[in-house]
Amino acid sequence: MVRLTRIYTRGGDKGETSLGDGRRVPKHDLRVEAYGSVEEANSVLGLARLHTAGTEADALLDRIQQDLFDLGADLCIPEAEGQEGYLRVTAAQVERLEKEIDAINETLEPLNSFILPGGSSAAAYLHLARTVIRRAERLICALSEVETVNPQAVAYANRLSDHLFVLSRALNDGGKSDVLWKPGANR
Repeated sequence: MVRLTRIYTRGGDKGETSLGDGRRVPKHDLRVEAYGSVEEANSVLGLARLHTAGTEADALLDRIQQDLFDLGADLCIPEAEGQEGYLRVTAAQVERLEKEIDAINETLEPLNSFILPGGSSAAAYLHLARTVIRRAERLICALSEVETVNPQAVAYANRLSDHLFVLSRALNDGGKSDVLWKPGANR
């Protein structure tokens, strides 16, 4: 378990930070950008949870927030040949998201239009988290082009944005309060 006795170390004062394996990299390193975006998405989910307390959606979001810390831990330690013992996102975590997406989506009417971010406060925050996790996914994919990345990390980020989309619809009164796009409405 992590134990933090000092919050500041001054180690980043010159624009570098340490990865989970101790290697020093610039704070703008692609890997740092990727797990920083994961952390940002997690923070937005914390805001969404202010509006879901005590609901089944809140329990889903709690698990997702835990998973996002796993994803950040996965990304902050570069994969190396023969390396074992580090926390990595698993196929089971991706499969859980898929099952939850299917269960939520069964309760929703099919879409006949694109949806604008909005509706309830919880749904609006989920849409924001969805866009942040999409950015994280793009950064993880870019990282995977130059370094080895756990393929389940990419799959998890991809599936999570879908999950947040259907959950936002569920929190918009089962889609009844979704804000629909009206193409060309303001021409």
